[in-house]
Amino acid sequence: AGEAMAHAITPGIVIAFVFTGLSVTSLLVGGLAAGMAVATLSAVLSRTTIIRGDASLASFYLIALALGIFILSAAGSAVPLRSFLFGSILGLDDESLLLLGVVATVTLVSFSWLLRPLIMSTCDPAFFELQATRPWVTDQIFMVLLVLNLLGAFKTMGTLMAVGLLILPATAARCWAVSITGQIGLGVLFSLMSSWLGLCISYAFPDTPSGPAIILVAGFIFLSSTLVGPFGFGRRVRLRPLKADEPRTGASV
Repeated sequence: AGEAMAHAITPGIVIAFVFTGLSVTSLLVGGLAAGMAVATLSAVLSRTTIIRGDASLASFYLIALALGIFILSAAGSAVPLRSFLFGSILGLDDESLLLLGVVATVTLVSFSWLLRPLIMSTCDPAFFELQATRPWVTDQIFMVLLVLNLLGAFKTMGTLMAVGLLILPATAARCWAVSITGQIGLGVLFSLMSSWLGLCISYAFPDTPSGPAIILVAGFIFLSSTLVGPFGFGRRVRLRPLKADEPRTGASV
């Protein structure tokens, strides 16, 4: 869903850029409108037809991405959007920092009461459908928060890289922790480390966009976690001798 929504907001942001330039407010409104339109249309299509939710979301985000690229090509404004697509530490003005603070606050407050139903809908969707009065509300609120976070990250990360910071730290955390709270805590820690180190690299090398720099650090943390984490490749290596000894133990008994 994260990658799909990152592409789904493209036409709204491009249209806002063509008419208003790199105005944070206009880009936020345009991207939010495009993202919510794609999320709503895919939800309606999956609930009223035989098309599954993932297929409908993929279809609409591909259409939205193609529409955004078409509008961008027709307007001939690809060059000024380089820092927007890939991120730039120089694009962090007061308005962008305020947007990040508002998005972070809204996300934390929303997750304080959304976390339990979201975990339930992820782990056991059938049970959640039976227990919840309106199960689709949880999915829609999550989509809104996802779009807001993608829009909040576009100045630093760029729209093409923002989804990486949503996926890589969380995936790396699964190699170290079993519990949900442990994975959330480590995911936040890995995100902070990736952002700080990536921004330092981008500041030290001005020609390096901040988005790819942050994602490269997050990717290094992810690969390291899969290699040395207790629930990564190391777990399989440790369990292999135990499985080899099981027949011998049974034979001796």
